[in-house]
Amino acid sequence: MVRAPLMSLDEAIALVLAQAVREPMAPEWVSTFEAQGRVLAQALTSELDVPARDNTSMDGYALNTRDLAQWPDCAPLKVAQRIAAGAVGLPLQMGEAARIFTGAWVPEGANAVAMQEDCELLESGGLRVLKAVSPAQWIRQQGEDVRVGQEVLRVGERLNAASLGLAASVGAHQLCVAKRPRVALFSTGDELVMPGEVAPGDMLPGAIYNSNRFFLRSLLISLGCTLTDYGIVPDRREATQDALKSAAQESDLILTSGGVSVGEEDHVKPSVEALGTLHLWSLAMKPGKPFALGEVRAGDGAGERRAHFMGLPGNPVSSLVTFLILVRPFLLALQGATQVQTKAFQMQAHFDWPRADPRQEFLRVRRNLQGGLSLFDNQSSGVLTSCVWADGLVDNPPQNPIRHGDWVRYLPFSELGL
Repeated sequence: MVRAPLMSLDEAIALVLAQAVREPMAPEWVSTFEAQGRVLAQALTSELDVPARDNTSMDGYALNTRDLAQWPDCAPLKVAQRIAAGAVGLPLQMGEAARIFTGAWVPEGANAVAMQEDCELLESGGLRVLKAVSPAQWIRQQGEDVRVGQEVLRVGERLNAASLGLAASVGAHQLCVAKRPRVALFSTGDELVMPGEVAPGDMLPGAIYNSNRFFLRSLLISLGCTLTDYGIVPDRREATQDALKSAAQESDLILTSGGVSVGEEDHVKPSVEALGTLHLWSLAMKPGKPFALGEVRAGDGAGERRAHFMGLPGNPVSSLVTFLILVRPFLLALQGATQVQTKAFQMQAHFDWPRADPRQEFLRVRRNLQGGLSLFDNQSSGVLTSCVWADGLVDNPPQNPIRHGDWVRYLPFSELGL
């Protein structure tokens, strides 16, 4: 039998993103308080200047520098008023100053603020300025942050703490965002058991704890998904098809871990083919060669629903890396995010990797104190400790040996959402 050539990762990512763009999530309005991590579906335009008026960035004294023209020999200024944040002061007259506090509007007639540490309040009540003051000193200008009519948040932005604060600063109590993708998750494998159900000392020969379920749940939630967890599905064709049918009725994406190969106990592939369509790829990727994309149909006629399907390999590192490289951009694109690919950085390898592989490799590495990257000593797809030790991946092209000092493409886990 002639094996089909391995599909390049770039080609696989393009096909994954094409599926997401074809059926994006619908928009909805949510409270700005609840919009963390959501993707903006409608641009936000400001209806006011921020700041709304010139205001002070320091506690001190508002004054006009014309009255300090002869500094340091100028006459003491008269402190005519006190202006706290939220209050509106009276216009300053010549020779006057105003005691002012951070955030307060600068009164008319003032063009600078002197810090209180640079001033001396005399027994007579007059104010002597001890340091030269420049026009506009310590004044935040009206609209220097945001102008009326300015688009402050663009469609496709993934909202974080800073963007939510910016939205609130222009008065947006609600934001239009993409709906959360509904994801059904299940694992396959009769060897899997859950922590807490079987003590380590009571594990049967061949049994393993289902670690994939834990990190996949965490990653899905961090991407703003609503999750239905079907747990562990037995290695039987009927059970696998029943789980897929149920999941397709209520999900936008079905995500599985394990069972996507072609062994006698791998029932996911034939089950998906029986219920929908499946593209099973042998990816030119290490770890993560087996990966599946397709769709599952449920119901018939007008009541038929289709759910996207993505099947990950069972080995934990393979499952984690394929999620980060393939599933994460899919879910972001499904929500309309404009930035779906991971930002990469060029860094120096402080290790040798002489074993050039025909597949695109993702090596677990960590930044070191010398400004380079150190390599975890065991790059096996079953060694999950490598992902805890590491702070990112080296994206190494096919057939590319690495020598100490070479520049490599580094993907930080912080950019990958891990």
